[in-house]
Amino acid sequence: MGIRRPAISTAVAAALIGSLGVPIVAGTASARDGADTVREDFDGDGYQDIAVAAPGAKVGGHVWAGYITISYGSAHGPDPARTTVITQDTPGVPGDSGDNQVFGYAMVSRDLDGDGLTDLAVVTRDHRPENNVGGSVTVLWGRKTGVFGQGAVRIDAPANAQVGEDITAGDFDDDGHLDLFMRNGEDYDYHDVLYGPFGRDGAPAREQQVKVYSTDNSINSTAAGDFNGDGIEDLATFYVYENHAEGGKLWLGTKAGLSTVPQRLDSSSSTAVADFDQDGYSDLATRIFPNGDTEGTEEDPGTVKIYYGSPSGPSRTRTQTITQNTAGVPGASEKGDQFGGRLSAGDANGDGYPDLAVGVPGEAIGSKAKAGAVVLLKSGKGGLTGKDAQAFHQDTEGVPGAAESGDLFGGSVRLLDVTGDGKADLAAGAPGENLGTVVNGGAVWLLRGAASGVTASKSAAQNPTDIGAPAAKALFGLNLSGDNGPGTVIP
Repeated sequence: MGIRRPAISTAVAAALIGSLGVPIVAGTASARDGADTVREDFDGDGYQDIAVAAPGAKVGGHVWAGYITISYGSAHGPDPARTTVITQDTPGVPGDSGDNQVFGYAMVSRDLDGDGLTDLAVVTRDHRPENNVGGSVTVLWGRKTGVFGQGAVRIDAPANAQVGEDITAGDFDDDGHLDLFMRNGEDYDYHDVLYGPFGRDGAPAREQQVKVYSTDNSINSTAAGDFNGDGIEDLATFYVYENHAEGGKLWLGTKAGLSTVPQRLDSSSSTAVADFDQDGYSDLATRIFPNGDTEGTEEDPGTVKIYYGSPSGPSRTRTQTITQNTAGVPGASEKGDQFGGRLSAGDANGDGYPDLAVGVPGEAIGSKAKAGAVVLLKSGKGGLTGKDAQAFHQDTEGVPGAAESGDLFGGSVRLLDVTGDGKADLAAGAPGENLGTVVNGGAVWLLRGAASGVTASKSAAQNPTDIGAPAAKALFGLNLSGDNGPGTVIP
């Protein structure tokens, strides 16, 4: 979802397992995913739900087939008894599990058909033999009984197309229906905007092609939000070429759809979008590439930069830079921390201002290298600051488990109001977590939102063995639906 790459081979997959500390790739983020609205409620009960990918899992004898799980929210947190496991072998899901398909490579949770229930679009990244398609997007429909495989469809794609890269959701024509931006064709220079509502056959209401490339580069991250405050969501695309950051482009939303003449933006690695200062403009939080160099970011301490929205879009003059050396931020900037490797916005303390969860997957906890952590930055009238920031990891009192080298806690992050109390809870993945003798099984934690921010009190964890799912090298928690990327860079 961003970096141009071939289908994942078994050799490459093995290399990934051995190099989990490499940088996090960014992807989709939207201002309308904030904690003030329920956007990921698959069964319509008013509680947000958590979709988790385990893309490395072996399914039906196939390596790197992948699966996803959905845990449903409640006043007491996620209900383990209602966690559903879905693979490409689940009845109703099109196709079958296969080697290197990486079901759950990326996921988008939005109401695509306009029935008031959240649907889940799931990306696979490998060859689809029936029409020579590379990749696919499967839509799992929300239901009052929850998401299963019944009625699932693949979004139609032309023969010989590359499908699903850079998938991003937003209402780009302000008609009240969610639209999907993604690669969906054979011509590399163009991506499609599939405008909603989508039919239950997966067909969009209409399509638009946008020429996103003018040089030989690749999209590495995207973001959607109303950056100029006109009431219509806009799209930001960011580019890299070889080891260089190539800047970004802002495609303004209009009543007719996305504009085709972009504005220039600075480069970005990971992204999150929210109106942090509540001034009516969506703001763009990014992790910046050190010195514009996209290689070696796994050794980067990490820097988060916020571009505040304005009538002309993300401002290049009203910006803010935050690192672990910023006053109030726990810890210190150290080589390999990857502060900002993942970002997610939501109102954790219920004060009406979205906060920012910052993944720090390379953080050492004591002598435990790359154990990982998450920092919560709080916002107010003036925007985000380091004041009263909080840090959490597996050695934090009250957090289940223990920090270990290579866990990569914070390798995925998501702020969602799972308990329905008006405060966003923090979901954090540790895809490198070992489960006893099971290597890289992965796990996901939920820390509750509170008036003080996030609290470790009553926090809980879930891993594949808890739900009877494939665990060995599953990388459970490498990707959470709605977070900003498919996970670790494929070498």
